[in-house]
Amino acid sequence: MKLVKHNHLNSIYPSAFGGLLDRFLQDSFGEMDKRFSPAVDISEDESQFEIQVVVPGMKKQDFKVDLTDGRLTISGERKIEEKKEGKNFHSLESQFGAFSRVFYVPDNVEADKIEAIYEDGILKISLPKAEKKVNKALIEVK
Repeated sequence: MKLVKHNHLNSIYPSAFGGLLDRFLQDSFGEMDKRFSPAVDISEDESQFEIQVVVPGMKKQDFKVDLTDGRLTISGERKIEEKKEGKNFHSLESQFGAFSRVFYVPDNVEADKIEAIYEDGILKISLPKAEKKVNKALIEVK
């Protein structure tokens, strides 16, 4: 038994036109498969913000984390496993390719104390908050 990708266009259009349209769509939108947007969870407590990026199967050197002008950019590339002899994929749902996510960082984050740790397929970025400044004072009238 062989698994075959179903193409609903072949049942609607004649095979020559359907095949042509299918090739056009694959060529045009196939490039989009080389980029993906990993799932991100963002949380906050009283001392820090935390960003968790779900990217299994990568190494810590595959990431670039950059803070410029209040924008935190997380980028990297997850490469597909090289094809091995005798191995045929019937389904490939994992996401592969390059990605880049940008987040605006609040003013109260201490940029020089940001940390990034990659562990168990999750990139965790901790953004510590600066100590609260007191904007209120009682001024004695003399």
